[in-house]
Amino acid sequence: MAETVSPRGLDPLGFIEREGSHARVPLVFRPVVAAVRDRLLEVFGARLDSAYLYGSVPRGTARTGRSDLDLVVVLRAEPAGGERDTARALGEAVDKEFPQIDGVGILLYSRARVLDERERYDVGWFVACQCTPLLGEDLAEFLPRYRPDSLLARETNGDLADLLPRWRRRIATAGDSEEALRPLVRFMSRHLVRTGFTLVMPRWNGWTSDLREMAEAFAGSYPERGGQLRRAAELGQEPVGDRAVLRSYVDDLGPWLAHEYARVHGVKTPRPDGWD
Repeated sequence: MAETVSPRGLDPLGFIEREGSHARVPLVFRPVVAAVRDRLLEVFGARLDSAYLYGSVPRGTARTGRSDLDLVVVLRAEPAGGERDTARALGEAVDKEFPQIDGVGILLYSRARVLDERERYDVGWFVACQCTPLLGEDLAEFLPRYRPDSLLARETNGDLADLLPRWRRRIATAGDSEEALRPLVRFMSRHLVRTGFTLVMPRWNGWTSDLREMAEAFAGSYPERGGQLRRAAELGQEPVGDRAVLRSYVDDLGPWLAHEYARVHGVKTPRPDGWD
């Protein structure tokens, strides 16, 4: 039976539907998924609690040679510095081997953090609603259902003001090459579009991960800034290595969005030191 999803990404009771499935992974990306699954087991072994796919590959919208492969890896204990290096090296190796993908991103968490009450509406929601199980126990079984409300908006993206100084440092230390700047444009574009969308999410009353649809939802409430978010959605899919774009994000769109977000939803609950 074909999968059915209610309009605006909600089930009949108004909860956010989980995105993605292995059935939606395009055939061209399945060898990549199989390889990374095996290598996660080899590299992390008994330390591995679970792993997940997220992003365009499990949603079935990935483009060959243009899309990246995104993963969440959950360990039995808090990740150490060496394990982050290991994850980075694994991603670089897979990216180099498979031309179907343009980069590999691996988020590393502990089981305790995913299930921590303080992360229930951020990392917990992300795993439960945005991630497709790949290995191990599915931690979504221990998490609640979620609605597109102001609490979720605040706890997912209510920290943009804290992120902007880090972004400025990353921009300042990045090289001027296309190779150095393009990943930053893609990352920051996507983050700003998602933040703009969650700003209006409770009013829109739904969920989507489509960047263009996110930008349109935002533009319906903030037409004076709609063009900026539409352009960011384009650059999130087709990034260019342009430092001027990055400066516009941290000097104009980002500060405005952070201020408006805090006004509407408040500021994200502070996390312990070391929880990035």
